Amino acid sequence: MYAIIDCNSFFASCERAFDPELINKPLVILSNNDGCVISRSSEAKMLGIPMGAPLFKYKEIIAEKNIQVRSSNYSLYGDMSERVMKLLENFSPDVEVYSIDEAFLRLPKTDNYQKLGSTIKNYIYQCTGIPVSVGIAPTKALSKAANNITKKFPEKTNGYYVIDTDEKRIKLLKWLPIKDIWGIGRGNKERLQNKGAHTAFEFTKLRDDWVKRNMSIVGLRLKKDLEGEPTILLEDGEFQHKKVIATSRSFEYTFSDKENMKERIATFASRCSEKLRMQGSSCNIVTVYLKSDRNKKQESQYRASRTVTLPYATNSLLTINQFAQKALSEIFKPGIKYKRAGVILMGLVKTDALQLDLFKNEDPKQVQLMATMDVLNDKYGGRKIKMANQDLQRTWKMRQAHLSPEYTTKFSDIIILNCKTI
Repeated sequence: MYAIIDCNSFFASCERAFDPELINKPLVILSNNDGCVISRSSEAKMLGIPMGAPLFKYKEIIAEKNIQVRSSNYSLYGDMSERVMKLLENFSPDVEVYSIDEAFLRLPKTDNYQKLGSTIKNYIYQCTGIPVSVGIAPTKALSKAANNITKKFPEKTNGYYVIDTDEKRIKLLKWLPIKDIWGIGRGNKERLQNKGAHTAFEFTKLRDDWVKRNMSIVGLRLKKDLEGEPTILLEDGEFQHKKVIATSRSFEYTFSDKENMKERIATFASRCSEKLRMQGSSCNIVTVYLKSDRNKKQESQYRASRTVTLPYATNSLLTINQFAQKALSEIFKPGIKYKRAGVILMGLVKTDALQLDLFKNEDPKQVQLMATMDVLNDKYGGRKIKMANQDLQRTWKMRQAHLSPEYTTKFSDIIILNCKTI
């Protein structure tokens, strides 16, 4: 049996775990630079705050309904996620971290999966204060569907639901719309609906050869999974690595000068290469993009991107930034007020499995330089070691006007309790 454990409104729950005054109140979490809503409590959802809502468009309703607002606190969220994942290892040695707030488990055999689901839910909440939903079923796709049931009917399911009979499986598939099937995608949704399949049950009634021809082997595996035959297995560590790494930001203000844009791209390239080295990968392709402020219709609008292929795979900041700056020079257009930019690394390969080239390889000195830089930045924090063309004074800090303390990762932010003897 498989289980998926999904943290409910994870970012909002992390905030509530350390600030009980937020419990039962509408709460939204904002993106980098406080631009838009990226997480909502159930109370905020009921008040009509959609995911991705631009903050400036919802300021009135936020003030009117007294909706609590917090900036993204990724140090807190990342640490809490790691704690949840560690705790899940107490229930199974086979844990696949699917995202920052979700994990699949391959469960040991037991006579009472209902009790196990309840135990997992209560244990995670007791240890972290994070509420979770648990879906248990014979396959990964069915466990995701079971999890949908827990979210749709939280009071009836008490936060966990188990598909342990074929009657339950068929009832679930007849209830589950095509659009809510895990991994179905927009293109496949339209294709299946045109074929007359509007529920997961109708999807499973289609011929295997039609599904494989129109949805590839991936679609056929999904169909088999929904039929109760496990074909989508837990991924091992090698495949948990990201296949694309990106860093992008919306700026607090718009900027037109090239020097500032060069600094931003250098900083994004620095962050990307750091992520690349953390997962032991190198990249072959660098993409840089720029965007103007689309909300200011009266101003000249412009968006452009440039992708460059590197002569060899690398994770060196110096090399990646060199090509990123080259791409920026090719697309930068004077007179435009830029609001957003980003760097994307693709063509990722494992660094320890690189195909060497007799004439085109990384300078070995750069490998040692990057390793030393990572060690120093890890030891002293705050990315003290930077390239000279980066903003050394950090005048470009994110807005984060509603940032909560880093309760679990910063000594100065640890909660202090005043205990008195009665």
